[in-house]
Amino acid sequence: MKRLIECVPNFSEGRDLSIIKQITDAIETVEGVRLLNVDPGKATNRTVVTFVGEPELVIEAAYRAISKAGELINMSKHTGEHPRMGATDVCPLIPISNISMEEVADFARALAERVGKELLIPVYLYEYAQPNKNRNNLSVIRAGEYEGFFKKIKHPEWSPDYGPNEFDAKRGGTVIGARDFLIAYNVNLNTTSVRRANSIAFDVREAGRVLREGDPINGRIITDESGKPRTIPGTLKSVKAIGWYIEEYGIAQISMNLTNIEVTPLHKAFDEVCKKADARGIRVTGSELVGLIPLKSLLDAGKYFLAKQQRSAGVSEKELLRIAIKSMGLDELGPFKPEERIIECLLLDKANSKLVSLSLSDFADETASESPAPGGGSISAYTGVLGASLATMVANLSSHKKGWDERWEEFSDWAEKGEHYKNELLKLVDKDTIAFNRIMEAFALPKGSEEEKVARTAAIQSATKFAIEVPFNVMKLAYQSMEVIKAMADTGNPNSVTDAGVAALCARTAVIGAFLNVKINASGFNDKAFVEKVLNEGSALQQMAIDSETEILAIVNSKIV
Repeated sequence: MKRLIECVPNFSEGRDLSIIKQITDAIETVEGVRLLNVDPGKATNRTVVTFVGEPELVIEAAYRAISKAGELINMSKHTGEHPRMGATDVCPLIPISNISMEEVADFARALAERVGKELLIPVYLYEYAQPNKNRNNLSVIRAGEYEGFFKKIKHPEWSPDYGPNEFDAKRGGTVIGARDFLIAYNVNLNTTSVRRANSIAFDVREAGRVLREGDPINGRIITDESGKPRTIPGTLKSVKAIGWYIEEYGIAQISMNLTNIEVTPLHKAFDEVCKKADARGIRVTGSELVGLIPLKSLLDAGKYFLAKQQRSAGVSEKELLRIAIKSMGLDELGPFKPEERIIECLLLDKANSKLVSLSLSDFADETASESPAPGGGSISAYTGVLGASLATMVANLSSHKKGWDERWEEFSDWAEKGEHYKNELLKLVDKDTIAFNRIMEAFALPKGSEEEKVARTAAIQSATKFAIEVPFNVMKLAYQSMEVIKAMADTGNPNSVTDAGVAALCARTAVIGAFLNVKINASGFNDKAFVEKVLNEGSALQQMAIDSETEILAIVNSKIV
């Protein structure tokens, strides 16, 4: 598995698209780096760019982008709503897969050192890359913004970590670091008042507000015994927030950074702002995301809002996304396209999901064609998909059945389990065909020399093992789905009991069909101990599936006689 990191630099230009294009072109000159998103903002005059790749490649792309931004952006002429201190204002690195935060912090420091030495830009480290905890907070580093840094940089405590001790009037300074995944999120209000928006922001942000006498804005600050201002903490942990007015939209917003979405997820932040806004006589009209978001954040939001309605959360990912988008008004200010805003959607390898993207008739035509794939393995997996789908349907119907209102959560849980099995089996439809193709590719390798023969044999064995494991996983998942099917036959909506029966037939067929593929592929694998283990486990799974089908059909028939 590749090590992957994400880089989300913020450039102080959001209006001149030609400048933005030159910066992103510089990123794309690094082969192996994938540009995921470019999100310019006119009012903030700021563009958030997102790209991913292996660490060394991402560092090179970030360096080229910082260099190009320094050439093209003149900070002495910059204006915008967002706090900023440089052409590349901030450049965070974020671990995505197979890499620790400590390793990412090392890469951030290496990038910062290079930018300071070669580009002669003052660089400050932040978050996990900054060993000095007194200056690891981005807002503290950036306090005073571009205009204030000419003096600030001369103070010994604000000497840059890398680069010259002189503030560059054209390029400004930059902040480079390593951090957890952050969601930049703005909530729209039906007011133009920045003061009122800030009041709501202070209500919710973790730092809260400074305690004052009388007027909460202009009153005298109340201090403690040591002379430090007393504060009233906000209601949301791991949240930074300010209020601002966006002329482009003609509204005030609460602009938030959710720095730990496990502590405060998106939907909780939205609901809390709604609550605090309502208490101040202000209405939330929608919201907007800046940059990208993990799939899980929106799926969790969809489930949250369905639960508030006491509706089953065991629906498709597509429906959960629709509920999340509509519930939070993510499409109020413009279209929200999941395929362009969700990280997993952008990283999706469409070449490896060819079959499941076909229509039913096209899938049937492809199966019936002279091509040997898709074959019995993919069909077995899809039969398992249909079984899990039917069970999920019964659970959802039961959750919404009139007179069963108190049982909605019980059936929602079953529907979510069914959705899980459906989705996992769906992935195996294409994977089985990929496994077959790998074997064919391995057999096509050259075998002229002794080295080629050895390499070819190794490739064949590796592909064969993969071709055994895929249908074996189909067997396991299809059998496990029978737990949901049985529960629906036994306790689900009686009007749909025959659907549960058909689901059992599908699941059993998936198990037996997949086992046929396991056995034929195992006959060509040299590791006999592995083969014996898989065949023994497969034989047991097959019998359990047959027994489970018999039990489920007995329940079904007892209810329709």
